Amino acid sequence: MIGHRLPSTLLLGAWLLGACLAFAPAKAADGYDPWPGLVQDIFNNKPMQDGSGVLAIEMPTRAEDASVVPVTLRSKLSPADERRIRTITLVIDQNPAPLAAKFTLGAEANVTAISTRVRVNNYTDVHAVAELTDGQLYVVKTFVKASGGCSAPAAKNPEEANARIGQMRYRQFSQAGDGASSGIREAQVMVGHPNNSGLQMDQVTQLYIPAFFVDKLTLSQDGSLVLSVEGGISISEDPNIRFTYVSNGAKHFRAEAKDTQGHVFEHEWPAQSSGT
Repeated sequence: MIGHRLPSTLLLGAWLLGACLAFAPAKAADGYDPWPGLVQDIFNNKPMQDGSGVLAIEMPTRAEDASVVPVTLRSKLSPADERRIRTITLVIDQNPAPLAAKFTLGAEANVTAISTRVRVNNYTDVHAVAELTDGQLYVVKTFVKASGGCSAPAAKNPEEANARIGQMRYRQFSQAGDGASSGIREAQVMVGHPNNSGLQMDQVTQLYIPAFFVDKLTLSQDGSLVLSVEGGISISEDPNIRFTYVSNGAKHFRAEAKDTQGHVFEHEWPAQSSGT
């Protein structure tokens, strides 16, 4: 009826759908490369150097499931290098919201590997940009064949997903070799959350489910930052971060998460624990 306005959730869903279609595989086939524009929008056109000696990005060439594509970011800096990685920005070029996540590494935590799972909407380049303590940016990329990851239905039904919101799990993995003596640890934190992209459709109502996701996750050991993550719609359902770091002898490991509706979830575990 004339004069009636669409609900904001429907407008958001329609806008994201339009963005998704704008980045369809046909565009890639036409040779469209969004990366130069993303460098301007995300990094303010700051110069970038080849990062092959600084950072590695590992993803499958062809994704088995476009809604949960594994990605690992691994530091290649020599221990003798006085520089350290300050941040890593993950960009999925052809996704409706290309900025997937920004990882800030604790100054003393010596994080050398980060793994998570992402949604990939089309055949696309995926870039990882490391900012080092010298202020320089270094970029690496890989190519992934996937389709429909942003609009794929949730793996869990809404009731189950909502029941899990805010639940946190922490695992610590044993290190081979000198892990115990060197203080190097490998751990994993999972946050129960639907991480709705805004492009998924409710199978009953046929309406788009509003975007609703974890946009901030902070991990620390006795108050000292290990890793923080600023995430978007490209991070998969139940955000899952696995990483290596160096223990500072802390007795407790803490996770705090915030989502786009302002909910705050937090949990603390004994640093030596591998419990949930």
